[in-house]
Amino acid sequence: MTVILLFGSLLFILGGAVLFTNGVEWLGKKFKLNEGTVGSVLAAVGTALPETMIPIIAILFGTGADAHAIGVGAILGAPFMLSTLALFLTGLAALSFKKRENRRELMVNGEVFKRDLTFFLPFYALALLASFLPYAGKIMVAIVLVGAYAYYLKITITAPAGEENCHELDRCYFAPRHEDPPTFAIIAQVVVALAMIVLGADEFVKGIEMAAKAAGISPLVLSLVIAPVATELPEKFNSIIWIRDQKDTYALGNITGAMVFQSTLIPAFGIVFSDWHLDFYAGLSGILALTAGLLVYLGYRWKKKLSARLLLVNGLLYVVFIYFVVRG
Repeated sequence: MTVILLFGSLLFILGGAVLFTNGVEWLGKKFKLNEGTVGSVLAAVGTALPETMIPIIAILFGTGADAHAIGVGAILGAPFMLSTLALFLTGLAALSFKKRENRRELMVNGEVFKRDLTFFLPFYALALLASFLPYAGKIMVAIVLVGAYAYYLKITITAPAGEENCHELDRCYFAPRHEDPPTFAIIAQVVVALAMIVLGADEFVKGIEMAAKAAGISPLVLSLVIAPVATELPEKFNSIIWIRDQKDTYALGNITGAMVFQSTLIPAFGIVFSDWHLDFYAGLSGILALTAGLLVYLGYRWKKKLSARLLLVNGLLYVVFIYFVVRG
């Protein structure tokens, strides 16, 4: 039954991801939004809902030290998974799809990509350093993180549009007979897709938890490794679909935009409502996430392009973490 639950929820997430990528593209076209807003805000925040709910529920409604450990681990696990495993799978997808004109490079909007990582790197580092501060200092850091994301939204939404919006779109699945689908059909498709993604991820996490408990895995490892792998599936599926369609700015923005969201607003919540104490594994995941983000940022600044093979290196950082977890 656990295998059936895992496989069924996986298909449910994939179906929701297909609907969501199509719907959010039409939403961007209908409201004339730039590609940064579509990929780094709408898609990133929308598909970040499953992993966002885990720490909120664990910290606010859980009881005992294990609940707070799961909450803090889930908060730190999300950026770690995005910057390592998600970027690795994106690079692997670019190299794998034969229909792509350029399989070695990802043709991203450089301003969007650099802007996302420029926010992620310093503010996520600040969130990690907050664990060493007294409570008053932590509150100040939380305020800074919320303000940083508000400013990020402002400059992203007001940025000029790029070439990504010039791609021809598939018909809207909820209005296939319309070349210009009605707004209500687009919004309905996005809402249904998000519901499928959230419900599918929730069921997938339950299946993973059942398997983890049967194997005797600790709550911290569950929150840092297993739960984020499950809840980050929407970003991975969405990005792989966009990579296949050669919409690389959407694909990368979907991941890096989620990295910004998961390194500012969600840590701010954890800092305020938990003790925000990071043990060895939590700190290691944070350091590796920053290393992964810095690696692709410097690689792009150096070559002025994003190599798909460079993204594969981020997968090695994930393996390093797993090594320490297994050894521990």
